[in-house]
Amino acid sequence: MPLTREPASPDRVLGGDHEAESEPTGRLQPTSRMTGHQWFYVFVLDGLGGMALSGAVNFGIAYAMYTTQDTTKRPIRLFGLPNTLAGDAAVTIIVQCIITWFVEMALVAHDLAHRSVHPVGWVPVPKSRRRWWLRWWFFLPASSSGSSSMSEEEPDAEAPVERVRANSVNAVFQQAVRGFSLAVPSFLLLWPISVGVLTAVGRKEGNDYVFADKWAPQVFKLILGGVLGLLTTPLMALFWLVRAGWEAGSPAGPS
Repeated sequence: MPLTREPASPDRVLGGDHEAESEPTGRLQPTSRMTGHQWFYVFVLDGLGGMALSGAVNFGIAYAMYTTQDTTKRPIRLFGLPNTLAGDAAVTIIVQCIITWFVEMALVAHDLAHRSVHPVGWVPVPKSRRRWWLRWWFFLPASSSGSSSMSEEEPDAEAPVERVRANSVNAVFQQAVRGFSLAVPSFLLLWPISVGVLTAVGRKEGNDYVFADKWAPQVFKLILGGVLGLLTTPLMALFWLVRAGWEAGSPAGPS
């Protein structure tokens, strides 16, 4: 009986005298439920990691901003210009949300491409045209029928969800608008609390409050940046994981 050789497995690549397994390519498959690793990725790596990084960056910026100028001529006040902590808090919330949006967009795309995390596949694609604002927010395509996305009629079929790329000025602007839209509720929640806390630690002077050049401004920015990162970064990471599931062909939801 002649000797026969089994055909090579499609998962293996032969090279010389060595046999090596081929590397898997492409993104992992979406999950039908939230896995433990996804919870860890969203709330520990992104949430706590974003809190630590954002707090540290804001602390460093505040230290450089308020300790390198003559605060006897330009005192640090709560509301009064030019060194206003209330204004600083407002700018911090807006700028951090926009920057974090772009950072999370890039980081999640990198982790998906390197198969470090599964896309979320259990969230259905909103397909009703009456939910046009969801289509705008999630960068969903218009219906294949070509009619207005605000029409009351339902589309005959859904166009595939394609990957979002910030490869033009308009695309970058669209991303920045979404980052800013998260800054609005963050401002409404955190800015009044920030002002209230600062009135408790500042020195009353007329109708305003005055602060030393350290350490109150730095600790304030540390806490504000950290809390903002903890609240917004997991939401942004989850957004891109959900959308990656739709790009992989997750089923559409009810209209």
